[in-house]
Amino acid sequence: MKKKVVIHSNFCKAFTGFGKNKKNILRYLYDTGKYELFELANGLQWEDPRTKLVPWECRGVTPSPAQLSALDAKSRRAEGYGYTLVDKAVKEFKPDVYIGIEDIWAFNNYHHKPWWNKVNCMVWTTLDSLPILPQAIQYAPKIKNYFVWASFAEKAMQEMGYDHVKTLRGSLDTENFYRMSDEEREKLRLGHGISDEFIVGFVFRNQLRKSVPNLLEGFKQFKADNPDSKAKLLLHTHWGEGWDIKSLMDEKGMSNIDVLTTYVCGSCNKYYISPFKGQQTDCPSCGSKKSVNTTNTKKGVSEEQLNEIYNLMDVYCHPFTSGGQEIPIQEAKLTELVTLVTNYSCGEDSCSEESGGFPLDWSEYREPGTQFIKASTDPEHIHSMLEHVYGMTEAEKAEMGAKSRKWVIDNFSIEVIGKKLESIIDNMPDVDYDYETTHKVMDADYNPPEGLNSDEYIIDLYENIVKEDVDRRSTGFKHWKGELAKGMKGEALLAHFKGIAQKHNLDAGKPKLEDLLDDDEGERIAIVIPESETDVLLVNSLLGQLKKNYKQYNIYIFTKPEYFDFVEDNPSVHKILPYKKELDNTFSLEGRGGKKGMFEMVFYPSVTTQKNPCYIHNGLSKNQFSLK
Repeated sequence: MKKKVVIHSNFCKAFTGFGKNKKNILRYLYDTGKYELFELANGLQWEDPRTKLVPWECRGVTPSPAQLSALDAKSRRAEGYGYTLVDKAVKEFKPDVYIGIEDIWAFNNYHHKPWWNKVNCMVWTTLDSLPILPQAIQYAPKIKNYFVWASFAEKAMQEMGYDHVKTLRGSLDTENFYRMSDEEREKLRLGHGISDEFIVGFVFRNQLRKSVPNLLEGFKQFKADNPDSKAKLLLHTHWGEGWDIKSLMDEKGMSNIDVLTTYVCGSCNKYYISPFKGQQTDCPSCGSKKSVNTTNTKKGVSEEQLNEIYNLMDVYCHPFTSGGQEIPIQEAKLTELVTLVTNYSCGEDSCSEESGGFPLDWSEYREPGTQFIKASTDPEHIHSMLEHVYGMTEAEKAEMGAKSRKWVIDNFSIEVIGKKLESIIDNMPDVDYDYETTHKVMDADYNPPEGLNSDEYIIDLYENIVKEDVDRRSTGFKHWKGELAKGMKGEALLAHFKGIAQKHNLDAGKPKLEDLLDDDEGERIAIVIPESETDVLLVNSLLGQLKKNYKQYNIYIFTKPEYFDFVEDNPSVHKILPYKKELDNTFSLEGRGGKKGMFEMVFYPSVTTQKNPCYIHNGLSKNQFSLK
């Protein structure tokens, strides 16, 4: 029987690092014929038409914009990564393996899901700075199959004792990038007005973590000391976001003609290399008006065109503060360029001797708020390393370029990464799990064995009562270790954990609101009246008239259980249900925008319109009185 594998990340056709990697590995695994594959796509809705464009099962796991807008910021972020719909997918597809490929915060609280680690779960994430993000450390004991994109993160995690954290690099389609022949390169350069100029290239998303000011300063120094190089700096990026590159150039007194960029026509898809001349210019090829802009995430070049752009360069320079993998570095190496890379974070892999790259020195600074170590690349070292490459012979550069290409193929190619992932999946055990399980069951009756020391005691309570994997670095462990040191008794801690388990099991067993409603969708009215006796009695006296006005609707009353007796005998009432705080959100019950609610109208007799907008009712209200 084929293993069922769910792969959860950006949509495989998204032009992102996660999206490209997902496309590569899905294609590889699909071609083996060994697995039933299910793609979960962040950024798409469940039945988005684009999910039908791939040969495997695919579902979007992001709610609609209207649904997201009704959520608070924290919930909106979680649902953007598919927090709720991933449960629906697991129940529907019944996978043997779940592979999540995103930033670590995308998996916040996944360890509380009933299927977590009951199904084989793997997280393949990018970590970009030291010290390692606390959340990534906290989750280490909870993620049995934990993979990072760069070896520096593996090393840091293993130094903390997490030997199960391994490096699995993001995959690259190595066939798309290659060094063109000398004749082709010369013709290509001449076509863009480049002859014997020394071209320094940088391909990047214009984010503040890309060290543009440092590169401009280093390039300026190099050009001043080497005027015969006729050097040009080619920045393949969007000038309409991130760094204000033109202002930085003006500040440094740099000539506009010394810095080139890539323009793309939104109509004919042609690209052009030229100095920056603003946005929304006319296309010289097809004549379209205001259709040409610097390359960007919405309209960029194809991979074939990007390969040509790398082939315009003589050296590739990638200064940055930190990063998860920095795919353009590997693409540049595939075109056999000498690469200069900041020797920090994932850059450590790409500037090593075996990688065929040169390291760039940097100074440490701390990111405000997070306290992460970030790198400020030394402009003077950029200057000196550009001089070094400029002075290399063609034979030396060719030897180094060939070494770079081989290193990328051996470490990042679809075949290499796909084979490693295939082995990981094949070595995962069979799954025996009831996919109808709706919640994790904690053990409130468990008693720990005698003879445990305080550390073992705390870990035992976590693992066997609340069913959570922790270790001595976990925040919860440290807290209770401190409480025991202050004199808290073990019996009191045991009682606390049992109380948590009892409450969790009770709450988890409670049915959802939609499960309590009858099969009368489109014919429901709700009255939310939490308390008191007087209010509930007054509402009860008005229900007959309400039913008369809305004969086709069933009336649901939400109040506290102690007030059920006041309305349960009223023949106008269809059903009485217990009040909950979340019922105070009008839009979640009536719906909003494209999201359909559970009720056509919801009335809040005890709430004024100054507190909540509780008078919308989807425009269905009927007036009993008219003032003339």
